[in-house]
This record gives sequence, C-alpha cells and structure tokens, in this order.
Amino acid sequence: MAGNSQRRGATRKPGSKKGATAGTGGKNRRALEGKGPTPKAEDRPYHVAAKRKAAQERQERKDARTGTGERRTSGAPAGRSTTPAARRRREVGGVEIVSGRNSVVEALRAGVPCDGVWVARSIEGDERTREILKTASDKGLPILEVTKAELDRLTDGLVHQGVAMQVPEYRYVDLDRILARAERAGEPPLVVALDGITDPRNLGAVLRSAGAFGAHGVVVPERRAAGVTAAAWKVSAGAAARVPVARVTNLVRALEELRRDGCFVVGLDAGGTTAVADLHVATDPVVLVVGSEGKGLGRLVRETCDVIASIPIREAVESLNAGVAAGVSLYEVARIRSRT
Repeated sequence: MAGNSQRRGATRKPGSKKGATAGTGGKNRRALEGKGPTPKAEDRPYHVAAKRKAAQERQERKDARTGTGERRTSGAPAGRSTTPAARRRREVGGVEIVSGRNSVVEALRAGVPCDGVWVARSIEGDERTREILKTASDKGLPILEVTKAELDRLTDGLVHQGVAMQVPEYRYVDLDRILARAERAGEPPLVVALDGITDPRNLGAVLRSAGAFGAHGVVVPERRAAGVTAAAWKVSAGAAARVPVARVTNLVRALEELRRDGCFVVGLDAGGTTAVADLHVATDPVVLVVGSEGKGLGRLVRETCDVIASIPIREAVESLNAGVAAGVSLYEVARIRSRT
C-alpha cells in the first residue's frame, strides 16, 4: 500500500547498485573523454593502405638484400619509383615501365627488350592479353602474377589494364666504338648526330633510317634530348638493336672530336650552301647533324659544321620532320657512295 515503507523492497539497502551515491559526479567522465584523432589509413592494421605499405616495405627490404632492386635473382621484374609519371611509360632508376595492353603488345611486337611482364591475377582475357602471354612465353620472358594493388604501385597509379612490362636500361657506346665499327666494315664512317631532338619517336625513326642506309651509329646529347626509350625502340622496328647510339655530354665537343678523327661535319638546315643530293664529301667520312624541326641547328653546332646542306622542298612546306630529313639525307649519301 502507498506510503508503507515496511514492505519488502520499499527501501534500498546501502551499497545498492541503483540510486545516487556520494561522489558520482565524475563517475563516467573517462568514457566521455574520447579516444583521440582517427589514425591514418596506413596505420590501421586491417586497412588496405596499411597492407599495401607493409608489402612495399617488405619488397624494399628484399631489393636491398638482392642488390639494386632493378632485377631480382629469381628473374621476376622489379624496379619502381614514387615519382608521378605523366605518361603510360615511365623511367625508374634506369629501367622503364610500359603499362597498358596496347602499349605492351606493340612493344613486344617491335622486339623491345624486356626483363619481365607483370599480369594481374584477375585479368580479363582477350586477344591482346593472350598475345602478350604467348609472346612472353615463346621468348622465355618471366611472367609474374601480381595483385591489382601491386600493379597500381608499380605503375604509380596509371591506367595499366592489368598488364605492365619492364624495359631494361639501354646501353650506350663511346664514339670510338662507332668509328671502330666502320673500320671493321671497311667503309668510311657515316654517323648521324641529333641536336635538340626531344621526341623519342623521331629518334626511333632516325635509327630505322640509319639501319636501312648503312649508318654506323647515332650520337645524341645527354641534356635536352631524347634517349633510347621504349617509344624509340618501337618506332625503330628493331633497328635500335643493330645501330649503336653514343650519348655525349657536349655535342659540340663530340663533333670537334669527330673532325679530328677525319670526319666532315655536315649540318642539315634550310638555306644551306649545297643540296644534299650534290654533297661532294659524301664519299668521305661524314657526320650528318640533324636539328629540331622548329629551331633547327643550335648556333654553336652550326658554327662547328664544315658544310651546311639542305633538302629542296616546296615553299608551301616550312620544314621537314627530323626523322624524315635524316632518312632523305642518308638515302642521298648512300646513293652517292654506291656510284663509287
């Protein structure tokens, strides 16, 4: 009945869990304090970013044990960089990564040297992937099956479509090697020097023409110039494996060195004193210097030349592509030499 404090349970005994007790104002303060800022994704053990970071650290430790990290002892492709790439091809510590199904197929068709092929585990099979796997298998290339996350890291997040390949560093030669090649063939040296050619496809076209018309080598400067990359390999159609390329610190000094070795330095530029078809020094040791399509020959390079020759073209066309100009000039030199 109401107000009956004598009934069972009407009053609480001291120490009961329920009800107010002395000093309960801060009882749950610890629970209200929070746990601090949220950890970064890579610091959470079960997050994919943390697993990717751990895998990268394991690979770096493995690369440190095996050497430079450019090639593993097992033959599987390696090498990577954290530098963002702007194209599907990127250079990594001397090697180059080619990504994307079309790019890899074209590179393998052109005979571009390859250290290995990466293929995603869940890749969707089509004609290109089947051709990649068959070509790599026929050539005895290592094929490494990796996760998509690993491919993303190897290609710096570029679109790879589940496939990437590693192109080894091209081995350049010295000028002496080019001259020695001409001496072994019993022919007067024929060398092509490129001044300011920054497009590797132009370099590939020059290499292809050099191989077709009997040039003994190509000279390119180290700075502000294209090197022999996968793009150059593809355009050269395999000629990069047959025509040696020398990479020099200073092109002017290299031309002067070739002059001391008895070569005539012929610059190709508009308004030359003679036409390439009438080049009187063609039967002698010759260095053909090709400038960029826009700027042409540099001032110091032009002053180093013994002769400035040109290719007659119609006035409606301002200039020729560097690769085309080199091809036409090499043909004319080969034609003149064939008459002697």
